Amino acid sequence: MYAVLETGSKQYRVSAGDTLEIERLEVEAGQPVTFDRVLLLNHEGQVRVGAPTVTGASVVADVVEHKRGPKLIAFKMRRREGYHRKVGHRQELTVVKIKEIKFGPGSEPASTPAPAPAAETAPSAS
Repeated sequence: MYAVLETGSKQYRVSAGDTLEIERLEVEAGQPVTFDRVLLLNHEGQVRVGAPTVTGASVVADVVEHKRGPKLIAFKMRRREGYHRKVGHRQELTVVKIKEIKFGPGSEPASTPAPAPAAETAPSAS
């Protein structure tokens, strides 16, 4: 079972037990967080696509820690003009561990009927 969720204007494919680095959330470490913007839900091969979200579906996760990403350098230069600018940036990140994927009555994939047992045929006596 997996789901595609949206947070911080980015989409992530998650399943239970996954660990993600997402944009900073205002939740303390050790606290649970629920993501309600579930765009797609796959349960035992049956896919449910939201329009834009799957109703009743949510993803529950625990906040592991807050950290900062690697430093990225934006360097601009124009040759022979004495122009150069160096700007650094470090993104604030939250590490979350996915606990479970919940789906409500509206988001539950349509159940497929069990295949009917094949009628046994007696071997023909020839």
